[in-house]
Amino acid sequence: MVEDNAILYTIEGIAAGILLITTAYLIISTTTIYTPGDTHISDMQMEQLGYDVLAVMDTPRLDGENSPLETYIETNNETGFRVEFLNLVKSNSQNWPENIKFKAVVYYRNQSSAIKIGNYTFSHYGNTTGSEHLVMVTRRVLITNMTTIYSLDLGPENRNQSVLLEVLMWRD
Repeated sequence: MVEDNAILYTIEGIAAGILLITTAYLIISTTTIYTPGDTHISDMQMEQLGYDVLAVMDTPRLDGENSPLETYIETNNETGFRVEFLNLVKSNSQNWPENIKFKAVVYYRNQSSAIKIGNYTFSHYGNTTGSEHLVMVTRRVLITNMTTIYSLDLGPENRNQSVLLEVLMWRD
């Protein structure tokens, strides 16, 4: 015959076993969580790279001179922008095997038009298929000479103004 003490020891052992298994499961499951932040680290790196490249391009080479970025937009030099942007991106991303593609759009304010905010595609390198994960970087650029853009009928008024350069970047 089984005594009462033996039954209590059996129940205590089963409860301890369940407690140990539950604890082990919780510890293992919490250490293997794949956080959403980990999935987009490369996108954050590419975003920071884009901001850094635009900041370098918006820095004047000499004191009192326009920045290359301002000059590219003022003269509508799409090719010069593309070449310098890609050179700066590739010089800073040697460890990335992917080709970085981009599309740059300039947004401006037009007071004389019914549509107050206008835009035009300034430069691009590569085409999107719709399945890319796009990263957007922006930079405000003060344009002091709009004569070239104004004469091309791209829409901005011929006056000093701050335009927004938006660059969408993705990996090929």
